[in-house]
Amino acid sequence: MHGLHVITERWQGRSHAEVARAAVAGGAKTIQLRDKEMGVRELVATAQELRELCARAGVTFIVNDRLDVALAAQADGVHLGPDDLPVAAARRALRGRERRFVVGASASTVEEAEQTVADGADYLGVGAMFATDTKPDAGAAVGPERLTEIRRVVSVPLVGIGGITVENVAEVMQAGADGAAVISAVTRADDMEEAARQLACAIEGNKRTRAK
Repeated sequence: MHGLHVITERWQGRSHAEVARAAVAGGAKTIQLRDKEMGVRELVATAQELRELCARAGVTFIVNDRLDVALAAQADGVHLGPDDLPVAAARRALRGRERRFVVGASASTVEEAEQTVADGADYLGVGAMFATDTKPDAGAAVGPERLTEIRRVVSVPLVGIGGITVENVAEVMQAGADGAAVISAVTRADDMEEAARQLACAIEGNKRTRAK
């Protein structure tokens, strides 16, 4: 779960597929489908479309919130927030599956991070890094400093999320993130592909610098 994660949204006529296609072309490593308003049938159909798009490009496809939709669409995984199905319950539901299925979860405190990893999370979305209007349920910004604190106590990949732009993504990566997740920085950009490309390059550049 490294590199650029793009969380899709419908924005001014742009579809989830249009966003995903541009993001993948720009270098996104993970696409996450997020839609709080779609009915379940439409959500499954959209998830299947994005899963096929991502599979052709070798990109990981995750469904936000809905384990049932992720399984129905044969996604690579699910991302669970604090008000969703608990990670431990998701792991129980997934027992016996032959194909590896990624379970990601949100964390904003060290305690949440430790518990969620103990429950079986494969990666953590940590945030909000900065103030954001795109994801009202993200909570108050905790800053890159919190990500550094969490990095000290867990070994799973950490993905910074919340208010991340090409201008501040370096702070997130330098704090110990393995990747960064964005919504509006790509979905609301005039040129979504170029916005994704700039973010992906900034993330990879900072990872190389950190590795030296």
